[in-house]
Amino acid sequence: MRRLYPNIILLLLLGVVLSGCTEPYALQTNTFESALVVEATLTNEVKNQQIKITRTYRLETGAPTAETGAEVNVTDSEGNTYTFAESNGVYISTNPFEAVAGKTYRLNIVTREGKTYTSTAESLTPVNPMQQVTASVQEKDGQRGASINVSAFDPSGNSQYYRYEYAETYKIIAPEWDDERTILAPFVPGEPQGILIIPREGETKICYNTQNSNDIIQTTTVGQNEDRVNFQVRFISNKNYIISHRYSILVRQYVQNLAAYTFYKTLKKISGNGSLLSQTQPGFFFGNLRCEDNPAEKVIGFFEVASVSSQRIFFNYADLFPGENLPPYIADCKIREFKNCFDTFDPECKGAALISVIGSNDLLYVDSDGSQTFFFMVKPPCGDCTTFASNIRPDFWID
Repeated sequence: MRRLYPNIILLLLLGVVLSGCTEPYALQTNTFESALVVEATLTNEVKNQQIKITRTYRLETGAPTAETGAEVNVTDSEGNTYTFAESNGVYISTNPFEAVAGKTYRLNIVTREGKTYTSTAESLTPVNPMQQVTASVQEKDGQRGASINVSAFDPSGNSQYYRYEYAETYKIIAPEWDDERTILAPFVPGEPQGILIIPREGETKICYNTQNSNDIIQTTTVGQNEDRVNFQVRFISNKNYIISHRYSILVRQYVQNLAAYTFYKTLKKISGNGSLLSQTQPGFFFGNLRCEDNPAEKVIGFFEVASVSSQRIFFNYADLFPGENLPPYIADCKIREFKNCFDTFDPECKGAALISVIGSNDLLYVDSDGSQTFFFMVKPPCGDCTTFASNIRPDFWID
């Protein structure tokens, strides 16, 4: 399950007094109230459903704490119980199941302290699969780029509220890759440090990276003549290196009910996309979960039962921007020249610096002259993509 709630959600329960400042100020929590945070979307996919349960955390700690040791289950209106088991901080259903129309579902949590939390009864939203995901060249805020758009249509007009997530995967090709690399030779006392050029092992030229969306992406057709969606889910500048070669995006569309749509919309408005010191300051608002032992206790989150559909597309940079130069690479790939000598009276001698960057892997080998007097080096990402990405080709990948 992707993390839907921004980290700023912790501020929903913090009494922090903020004032206009022109100097940096180390924010600290004056008062703090621990509250349960629940991220749960039950879908109509037959799968092991997942529920994430954490606790709010102080500004100083910087990370949420998983709620461990809880008993978690989902019950339906026909008396069936679906149990969940804890795994790496996430609760996963012990058996695959799906949400179906005509039933209602309720989330039940009992913490290790014995507190009981339940949700309201929720039913599956209308099933309205995406029709198409497309990529086209558009302009946004004065910048040309690739616009990823989703289209959908519900002739019954019952869907109306939509939320989106995506996972984008892109191919990376190290621009200054070489099939050889340098290592330091065994040290021999009384002799200058030697350098060996040896074959490079493993795939280090072509890599892949995957990133999940981390924003709340929503749209609605309320107020339109028909329940028809044509919505931009993602915009990527044509100067962004992630589309330099081949790019893929998997888009997931959730049909929401009004309550879920409103909860996420409010959450996005409160958390915002900019500075913590924005004009809109966080405050608590309720979802559809409550503590049975203490109804006044604050619980953050929403138990959502939503129909979902997904679609993946691929495109190459040349498909959208034929004949145009590739975007700038993630790193400065200027080739640096080192003369491998140690004459302190020769300002061109950089043997000691060369030994240092090879030993520390601060720079990587690209080439050398025949006598190995001159070595040409680049920053690691330019010659070895595994320094920041994976060389494992995804199972779904199509070239």
